[in-house]
Amino acid sequence: MTSPPPGDAAEELVARVLSSRGWTILNRRLRVGRLEIDILARAGDVVAIVEVRGRRMDGWVSPLDSLVRDKRKKLGRAAKILWTKRFADDPTVRVMRIDAAAVTWRDGAPDVEIVEGAIEVE
Repeated sequence: MTSPPPGDAAEELVARVLSSRGWTILNRRLRVGRLEIDILARAGDVVAIVEVRGRRMDGWVSPLDSLVRDKRKKLGRAAKILWTKRFADDPTVRVMRIDAAAVTWRDGAPDVEIVEGAIEVE
């Protein structure tokens, strides 16, 4: 059984999928405090923090199930900081959300699922 490509490959794949859907990639591996945001993307007046998760098809948990509560809370805090420091005063940005991207490798071929607004900011 082969392992999935490293996380870098999953992030690159998701960035390509987003770009093909009309999103502009603003940053990759953006540091906000201690947290690293995998992808920051924009389409029109929407900015999305995209958390990328990858797993093999036979993994114990799905990629989205691996997004534990603590990580979701940290992403929410990072979103608040980014909004305040970077986007709150930008009249061209209407909303910022947190999406989750799941990359599942089946026999070496990736399947990508992007869930818009997957994580709510508390």
